[in-house]
Amino acid sequence: MSTLHMLLIALAGVGAGAINAVVGSGTLITFPTLVALGFPPVTATMSNAVGLVAGGVSGTWGYRRELRGQWDRLRWQIPASLIGAGIGAWLLLHLPEKVFQQVVPVLLVLALVLVVIGPRIQVWARRRAEFLGQSEEHVSVARMAALVAGTFAVGVYGGYFTAAQGILLIAVMGALLPEDMQRMNAAKNLLSLLVNIVAALAYTAVAFDRISWVAAGLIAVGSLIGGFLGAHYGRRLSPAALRAVIVVVGLIGLYRLLSV
Repeated sequence: MSTLHMLLIALAGVGAGAINAVVGSGTLITFPTLVALGFPPVTATMSNAVGLVAGGVSGTWGYRRELRGQWDRLRWQIPASLIGAGIGAWLLLHLPEKVFQQVVPVLLVLALVLVVIGPRIQVWARRRAEFLGQSEEHVSVARMAALVAGTFAVGVYGGYFTAAQGILLIAVMGALLPEDMQRMNAAKNLLSLLVNIVAALAYTAVAFDRISWVAAGLIAVGSLIGGFLGAHYGRRLSPAALRAVIVVVGLIGLYRLLSV
């Protein structure tokens, strides 16, 4: 691997770590970069998942304050993410990659629609809770079940192909929870990190020789730095600005997915 290629991969890692901390879908930078430099798609997917764990750690740590008060819900979402990630990693190792690549653009479009209309859904949910005499923060059993099911589905997707799982998580939580965008972003960072850890462990255990450890290491160093930067500046964005960033990054990612 040339010095130029190593530099490009490390810089892609910085960008991916920052975007993952703020929005999610940083894989849409690193994955096409690895493929463009000649890595096979499956090798690129696995090497990328291993490398981005470091960025997930720094991004989650940067948003640790926003995680306070969410553990009653996260104790249900975390197992859903872990189980889903395990299934998704198994699928990557046993199914043709094109199966999910054909579904990814559709899921991303649906996620972006949910991100845009999320505030309206939250207003409707708030009015319904008031009509039923419930507190604004109340989450019904049905909504919690839907949230856990959605988290599980995103975990499966993330374990298979990590790109845009953060946008999907924000979309699911935004449609079902009366939460602030920054707090949802913190939960998204934690859940995405857990999915990446499970996927990375599975890939390492089953396909150690198919991972490019040089590329994974470069992405790890870059994303660790990027995660800190993204968490530092991302928490300063207003909810509207954060949604706008999510939509812009999602549209760019959609274009890149369709052009790879």
